[in-house]
Amino acid sequence: MATALTLDKLTGGYSSRKPVLHEVSFDIQPGEMMGLIGLNGAGKSTAIKHVLGLMLPQSGEVRVAGRRLEDDRDRYRSSCAYVPEQPSLFPNLTVAEHLRWTETAYGLDAREAARRTEALAETFRMGHAMGALPGTLSKGMRQKVMLMNALLVSPPLLIIDEPFLGLDPLATRALVLALNEARAAGSAILLSSHILPALERNADRIVVLHQGRILASGTPGGVKRAADADGADHTLDDAFEKLILAADAAGAATEGGAPRV
Repeated sequence: MATALTLDKLTGGYSSRKPVLHEVSFDIQPGEMMGLIGLNGAGKSTAIKHVLGLMLPQSGEVRVAGRRLEDDRDRYRSSCAYVPEQPSLFPNLTVAEHLRWTETAYGLDAREAARRTEALAETFRMGHAMGALPGTLSKGMRQKVMLMNALLVSPPLLIIDEPFLGLDPLATRALVLALNEARAAGSAILLSSHILPALERNADRIVVLHQGRILASGTPGGVKRAADADGADHTLDDAFEKLILAADAAGAATEGGAPRV
């Protein structure tokens, strides 16, 4: 089975004169959850846009399920599903109609899609809202609709940006359960979030981005050890703070092209 996502020395951004990402490399295997973390402006959204094919690499390459965007645009894009931080829904389609639209767009088997829709509605406690329009739903419920649509597809790669924001505790537990089921079925998950305890508990690996470069990557335990060789850190939050502060201190020490003494 092909690697779900490969970033190979990806350099890119909005201007070739000032790239946002600098030779970023990592991969995600089928059934694996990768947590992507970093400060605001670290390059997380830019990396996601490159994966989605909304931006083209300045150098390096991106592969989804083994293929590049230029190899086969339709198959590339149908190999991933994306859930943005801010829910974006069609105002005149009900929840059920959104799911049927996704079924049609991705060419899903109607009987299997109906079964999965019913299961997702139960998992996210949305059965009572299937006939509702987005304008009548809370932000958290609209987020659930986005998640249900992505999980209905069950593609090789799921990309989810800040999924835990706006979800109540039961919805958060439902999401983790649904993501684990997707992983068991072979989907890989790239999950960008500032809720580090959730990633520490659930992600197989973590990538820490800072100023467009990877500071650390590996299992949550490995990232914590990278931040503190003595193993004194007890949380991913602690490790993240240490990594960022150390990187900023190193950058300040080398301003002007030469180390300060």
